[in-house]
Amino acid sequence: MTRGRIVDGAAFDLVARAATLVSGRTLSILIFHRVHSDQDFLFPDEMYAKRFDCLLGGLTKSWYILPLATAIDKLRAGTLGSRCLSITFDDGYADNATVAAPILKRHGVSATVFITSGYLGGGRMWNDTVIEAIRGTEISALNLSFMDGNSLKLSNVMDRQQAIAKIIGNIKHLPGAERLAASEEVALACRVRLPDNLMMRPEQVRALAASGIDVGAHTVTHPILATLPDDAARYEISQGKLDLEELIEKPVDLFAYPNGRPKIDYLPRHVEMVKAAGFGAAMATSWGASGAKADFFQLARFTPWDNNMLLFNLRLLKNLFVK
Repeated sequence: MTRGRIVDGAAFDLVARAATLVSGRTLSILIFHRVHSDQDFLFPDEMYAKRFDCLLGGLTKSWYILPLATAIDKLRAGTLGSRCLSITFDDGYADNATVAAPILKRHGVSATVFITSGYLGGGRMWNDTVIEAIRGTEISALNLSFMDGNSLKLSNVMDRQQAIAKIIGNIKHLPGAERLAASEEVALACRVRLPDNLMMRPEQVRALAASGIDVGAHTVTHPILATLPDDAARYEISQGKLDLEELIEKPVDLFAYPNGRPKIDYLPRHVEMVKAAGFGAAMATSWGASGAKADFFQLARFTPWDNNMLLFNLRLLKNLFVK
């Protein structure tokens, strides 16, 4: 055994010991979105296959990775052990099925995929319209009606990264119709043909469900629930569940709030809507780990972003102390 492997083994053992001491009977839940096949030049820090494979290899040395539904049942029953975590994906990207699922299988772990039902089979989320339009355009500057006359430079990768961030930040919390119109303005101005294969096809969802990957609901069109009238919010929450149950012919018991920040992206009344729709638990995006006294309809989730496995683990440990 090389010195490097000895050091790595000692580090993983140290993390496991520390997690056992401080985690108690709490559950850490990780959020992912896409897992690209290769590193994305526009978003090099986003997850891709090689990095995800290494991450799972490291996590399985220090943590017990449980299916989310199983972990929640154990948490409720008071039988969850120490250093437990679950893996989730939001939105329903096709690479969850084509890239992430085989890696999960290779490591012998499961995950839950929270799917936005309205985009399956050729749909595209508004933010991906923005991203893919700017990724593919040949123009060097972009002028948009909703950017207060500010021209966005697109001369290089950094310009494009900054333009995407500014546009998404500017329109993210608009009402759905306005947000869609703004994203379509970007696509029209960029003059590119946009991809129609980013999200899963229905048969991929069925195959995931049959393989042991759990399917959860994430609304129909991924709105910020706090911006909707109550009737529209109820529809988004309940119809997303019904769409998926019809597709996989199984109950869909878990829900994830779009964007997921409590009291900002969703409000207490939306928690009650989720309960009324028949879900058994729901996920937020507030940092922290969940104990037996957690609100099971606002379970904390987060993702450490470090590439270094030791730092990733240390951030996971730090998250156990978030209140």
